[in-house]
Amino acid sequence: MKINIYRFELRRKRNSILGWSAGAALLILLYMGFYPTFADHAAVLQETLKRFPREYLEAFGMAGVDLSSVMGYYSLVMTLLQILLALQASNYGFGLLLVEESRMIADFLVSKPVTRAQILISKLLAALTALVLTDGVVWASSFLFIELFRGGRSYDPRTLLVMLAVIPVFQAVFLSVGLALSLLVRRARNVTPYGLMLGFGGYVLNAFGDLLGDVKLELITPFHHFDPTYVVQHNAYEASLVLLSGAMIAGSLAFSYWRYVRRDIPAVV
Repeated sequence: MKINIYRFELRRKRNSILGWSAGAALLILLYMGFYPTFADHAAVLQETLKRFPREYLEAFGMAGVDLSSVMGYYSLVMTLLQILLALQASNYGFGLLLVEESRMIADFLVSKPVTRAQILISKLLAALTALVLTDGVVWASSFLFIELFRGGRSYDPRTLLVMLAVIPVFQAVFLSVGLALSLLVRRARNVTPYGLMLGFGGYVLNAFGDLLGDVKLELITPFHHFDPTYVVQHNAYEASLVLLSGAMIAGSLAFSYWRYVRRDIPAVV
């Protein structure tokens, strides 16, 4: 790793970190602020939800949990948070190398006395650091706003810790897959559409997998691997699916390294 590249990349992401972190904290505040009213009328909602097909409820994370409980309700909030965090990680993954290549300035960096492996590792660690900083805000905001709005209702902090602890792994999947896919693209003026497709695409695959009952669709998306409702029910994630996410990360990073060290970097002639 080259510390100067790492620091430069992290400084460049400063405003992005602040924006995503503020968005995540605001989302938690907004939805947890509704919890006291929601919990008071949860019985009526539960009766209404019984009329919907179970596949529909599973698609939106509302099946098999008591929505009047603190953790049952927070599992819905976590599903929304996962979408936001997936978009952040996907954007970072696609923009890690593609932005500089599209702007025809990547050749400046590779012409310096630094290996491509060092460039890739430095940029990757900076992106991971940025994600962890955002995750820290999510962790702190979750505990803070749950305590503020739970209205004396009890909950198991261990369940919340299990949900929050794997957020970096969840984001690492989208970061690494986004990076791998970006190396299949020659040029892009804006990486945001790619990030949106990957982030929302993962959620849509999970939702459609639930609606259609197709397990194969669910297996390829981290939204299924790290299902918050599963944690509420079992106080743990399914180990085989977590390992599958780990394999996706390892495979994507291995492909990215192989592809990047052999890639023709566009240069201004």
